[in-house]
Amino acid sequence: MYELPPLRYALNALEPYISERTVDIHYHRHHQGYLDKLNNFLNSVNYDYRYSLEELINHIDEFPINIRGQILYNAGGVLNHNLYWNSIGPGNKNIPVGTIKEAIDKEFGSFENFKEEFMKQAGLVVGSGWTFLVINGEGKLEIINTSNQETPYLYGLKPIMALDLWEHAYYLDYQNRRDQYISNFFQIVDFDMINKLYEKEK
Repeated sequence: MYELPPLRYALNALEPYISERTVDIHYHRHHQGYLDKLNNFLNSVNYDYRYSLEELINHIDEFPINIRGQILYNAGGVLNHNLYWNSIGPGNKNIPVGTIKEAIDKEFGSFENFKEEFMKQAGLVVGSGWTFLVINGEGKLEIINTSNQETPYLYGLKPIMALDLWEHAYYLDYQNRRDQYISNFFQIVDFDMINKLYEKEK
């Protein structure tokens, strides 16, 4: 069965920007919930877990059509959350480093331009969804939004940074102040990890 990756930091490590209570509920209930439902659907058709989660998305046509939507939804929920937890962390790593810095400067002109565009796109998400930094088919960086639990892998894109814009990610701490949550994301973003993902995926 697929398993939940352990968090790289303590539940209270993102305070004061995200509370220990929010991280606990988000990780142990919401993230775990998507994983449990995914495994249950896969076990119902005696799936042998031959694919990675990313590969599973690209082999969805091998599953019965009546559960494909649920598999995609819950697999997206797991993949998106895996990336979200790796996109943030403690330790003041919120300035781009290495090759990702070069790529951001090349594609967006500067980190400030990138940050402004990312926050602008995140502000456009209606209802539940995500904002991602992805590597597109041409190997270039691109900022995209998806609805609900759609994963960029579904469109042949490689996500390297994710911002969760579902209410469960921020409501206990920010209530209706979603713009503040989006802005504070850049206080805890972990560009060391994002740089490693970029180098790996590129």
